Amino acid sequence: MTVEAVPKGYHTITPYMTVRDAARAIEFYKQAFGAVEKGVGKGPDGKIMHAELRIGDSVFMLADEFPQFGSLSPQSTGGAGMGLHIYLEDVDSAFDRAVKAGATVEMPVADMFWGDRYGKLADPFGHKWSIGTHKRDVTMEEMEEAMKQLPKSA
Repeated sequence: MTVEAVPKGYHTITPYMTVRDAARAIEFYKQAFGAVEKGVGKGPDGKIMHAELRIGDSVFMLADEFPQFGSLSPQSTGGAGMGLHIYLEDVDSAFDRAVKAGATVEMPVADMFWGDRYGKLADPFGHKWSIGTHKRDVTMEEMEEAMKQLPKSA
């Protein structure tokens, strides 16, 4: 029997998030982004050592903080060093659902020059999310021209 290097149903890159209060985070991701729980492993103290969830066709993993092993959440380190992006059919409804579930708006949903309807959120656990619906294909030339029209940053 041959074992695949990348398990069936996974992609080459799988985000692994450390959160403070993983049980609450799992419920938030279910409510906000329609995540489906694949499995949860708890340690003897009840903290979540490993959980897997799926949003659409993508799996992500998470665990509680374990400072003794250097596993800290953005709330402990002072901010997230990266973000996660979700493409879905109806960004407006998904954005509203995430805000109602407790996400903070960082950038309201708007039509973007690169062809997406797009917005940015922060979840209650310190992670950054962008969500979008691809509305039109844009060539690199069209994108470069649109970027020239953007205001210069200070």
